This record gives sequence, structure tokens and C-alpha cells, in this order.
Amino acid sequence: MKNFFKYRTTIHPIIAIFTSLFIIFFGLFFANRVYVCLYFLLACYFWLLLLGCFRGCIHTLPFVVVLVLIFGSISYFTTKSIEHAIIMSNRVLATIFAIIPGFSTSAVDTTRCLSSMKINRGVILGMLIVMSFFPLLFLEIKRVREAMKTRGAGSIFKPKIFYRAFLIPLIVRLTNITDLLTLSVETRGYSLEKAPYTIYKKCHITLYDILIIFGILTGVMGMLFVNLR
Repeated sequence: MKNFFKYRTTIHPIIAIFTSLFIIFFGLFFANRVYVCLYFLLACYFWLLLLGCFRGCIHTLPFVVVLVLIFGSISYFTTKSIEHAIIMSNRVLATIFAIIPGFSTSAVDTTRCLSSMKINRGVILGMLIVMSFFPLLFLEIKRVREAMKTRGAGSIFKPKIFYRAFLIPLIVRLTNITDLLTLSVETRGYSLEKAPYTIYKKCHITLYDILIIFGILTGVMGMLFVNLR
């Protein structure tokens, strides 16, 4: 009970998965209900922002602006209809907003949660690697770019410089990190076989998670109610 009222800045992995599924499924399914769907998606965005998903909301905002402008403009110029442009924007918004809960959960919590549900260890390891890969990739790209600036390598847009000063060092760094991750998994006793294991720190659903899913479900019910009228 004490953990239920404890405030966390991360969403429970299961709640994050269901939140993403609700947003993308109902957003795409009701995309043709032009303004109703648009209001639902914007309400989801501001609800997640209000409850502390700042990182996901801020990181996805540039992609939202660019992709909505691109696909909305293409739809408008091909159909000469504002409604068709909004429908296309709804689909883009539903796809991008569904990513936001993933930014507010951690790979460690996801692993612990799936392990407590006795999910196949190979599936858990695959999800852990996928969730950890992209942040690691962006970090290594940043480090290689900083090394290029320090050495005065020149512009990355020149093919020879891109290949020799950026691509090769990046591949070498990622290969070395892959070896280190393999050793790390082995030294921590992670096994894909059916072996007994315990979870040091379980991930509990809190009032924060309930509020998030309650807000999204309220939006879904409201959209369904308007649709059935």
C-alpha cells in the first residue's frame, strides 16, 4: 500500500504498453472522425505532459511539427481538402504520440516487470537490447562527432571524411561495446535456459500509473460516446 501512493517519474512498463496501444489503435481507427480524433490525441498529449512525461513530449514535438507539415501538406495539395489533411495529421499524431510513454519507462523496469511475469528470457533480453540500443547509438554518434571537431577532420558531408573519420570509428566503437555487453550479461549470470531466478526490486503499479491510464481511457470513452451519438 505504501508503494501505491509513492510518486514516481517513470511509468510502469505494462501501463506504458497499454497506454501506447490505446493511443495508436483508437487514434488510427477514428482518424476519419476529423476533429473528434484530433481533440482526443491533443488531450492525450497534454495529459501525459501534465503528469510528468516531459522527456517524451519534448523529444517528440519536433518530429510532430515536421511530419505533420510534410504529410498534411502532401495530402492537402493532392486532394485539395483540409479534412483529408487533418485525417492524415491524425494518423501521424497517433503514431508519434504512442511513442511518448516509452520515453517515461526504463529498460531495467521493463526487464524486472517481464521477468516477474515469467516471460521467456530470450524475449526479455531482446527487448532490453532494443530499448538500450538507440540511446547508446546516439551517444556514440555524439562522441565521434566531438572527436572529429577536436581533430579538425572537416565536414561530415564529404564522402571521404564521412567514411574514414565518422563511419569507421563509429562501427569500431559499437563493435567494442557489443563485446562488453556480452561479457556483462555473462558475468551477471543471465541465462536463456530455464533456471530459477529472483527479482531484487519489483516494479509496482502506483497511483501515478492509475491516473495516466484513467485519463487515456476517459478520452477513449468520450470519443466512443461522441461516435455513437
